[in-house]
Amino acid sequence: MTRFPIEDSAVAQAFEAFPPQERRALMELRELIFETAAETEGVGRLEETLKWGQPAYLTPETKSGSTLRLGKMKSGDVAVFAHCQTSIIADFRSLFPDDFNYEGNRAVCFSAGEAIPLEKLRLLVVSALNYRLRKSKR
Repeated sequence: MTRFPIEDSAVAQAFEAFPPQERRALMELRELIFETAAETEGVGRLEETLKWGQPAYLTPETKSGSTLRLGKMKSGDVAVFAHCQTSIIADFRSLFPDDFNYEGNRAVCFSAGEAIPLEKLRLLVVSALNYRLRKSKR
């Protein structure tokens, strides 16, 4: 049972459409996003919606962040997507160049059956959730 229930029926349907193993991995990533948002100062309430048919996470009240999406790659891997015109994935890759599989500047990918290194990924989520705050301070 998740601490953060899905409130949008379209988002719930999107998660249900994933095969069970991929759904479990994506729900684990979803939980990480909500936990990190709750613990990160300045983020505010998260909005969970669909973008391009994928669960997406935005910071509508504070506008502190850039959208994160969860989905599945054509390869079958699950992924956390960030806007490709931001430096979110590139910055994360500079910290962990060999720890993850990357899809260009747009995604960090995982095999659905592998253990997801959530503590390292927390840095990616924080970076996305306060991306605009960091950019405005430069």
